[in-house]
Amino acid sequence: MLTRMTLGGSAFVGSGLAGLIVAVSFAAGLNVYATVATLGLLAHTDLLNLPPALHLLTNWWVIAASIVLFTIEFFADKIPAFDLLWNALHTFVRIPVAALIAYGATSQLSPEAQLLATLAGGAIALAAHGGKTAARIAVTPSPEPVSNFALSASEDTLSVFLTWLATQHPMVAAGIVAALLILIVVMMRGIVRTIVRAIDRHSRWSRKQSQ
Repeated sequence: MLTRMTLGGSAFVGSGLAGLIVAVSFAAGLNVYATVATLGLLAHTDLLNLPPALHLLTNWWVIAASIVLFTIEFFADKIPAFDLLWNALHTFVRIPVAALIAYGATSQLSPEAQLLATLAGGAIALAAHGGKTAARIAVTPSPEPVSNFALSASEDTLSVFLTWLATQHPMVAAGIVAALLILIVVMMRGIVRTIVRAIDRHSRWSRKQSQ
């Protein structure tokens, strides 16, 4: 049976609160509109009690706007090439919102701890956003649209799932995020190496042409 959880209150303390911030920040880095809408709806269905600093998320206008923007992103994020522009623009949305959610969730902590949580939330969202963008760069050149659509749909689903799971089992959600962060680091290193090799091959070809 699902129980009502308190974000930033007695139900989330210590590692539980840290786990929730990690998971929600990562989810926001993938799809901030899905994350905000999910938090708001969970609060309205008595599954989550948000702290006063995050009560804005329970406003039906905020929830409705998030759902509308999520719907727009659902289609825009699945258009090859355009999704890269869309994700680039959302660098200035996903990361700040994740940081603000972390800030509001830790309003009961000391200013130093709240600042640390805010920076951590933004950094985790940046990692998720960067991994998402890198995956799109790798997939977009594919001539068939199925892979791009499947990747985007899985990101949307993961964002909603992680947000919900974080409110019920924060440490489990944080463990999933930790594994995903490791995967992102490995993937980013592979992409960087590929780019370096491509530049090196181009440089060698240019030198041969100039001789």
